[in-house]
Amino acid sequence: MKKLMFCFFLLTGTFLFAQNDVEVKGNTVTVKEKAPVWPGCESSEDPKKCFNQKLMEHVKSNYKYPRNNKGEFIRGKVVVKMHIDEEGKTVINTVKGDKKEVIAAVKEMLKKMPKMKPGTRGGKPTKISYTLPLNL
Repeated sequence: MKKLMFCFFLLTGTFLFAQNDVEVKGNTVTVKEKAPVWPGCESSEDPKKCFNQKLMEHVKSNYKYPRNNKGEFIRGKVVVKMHIDEEGKTVINTVKGDKKEVIAAVKEMLKKMPKMKPGTRGGKPTKISYTLPLNL
């Protein structure tokens, strides 16, 4: 009877502490990671594709090209390192580029990014990092 009770509690404890999106096979532990979801992409069949599409739409509609003294548009390349935190907010880590006016305009555009549903790792909200090369 004691062995039966021990087995019952052992199995019950195993099921109670199981995590979503975590798979264990032998010595290998696999933790599934899900990307953040842009507002409007919740019901999309491919959330990653929708995220990328919405991000590019955001860049096109919110980036304001800076102008030089002659009134000409200033163009340049930048590399943005950012992450979406556990609350779904965009946090800019670095913006590197060849022209300070373009860098400032990119930072201003990124401040306008909407709050998202955060990414998850193992079923728990976590920050997801991105590196975006932009040619503007």
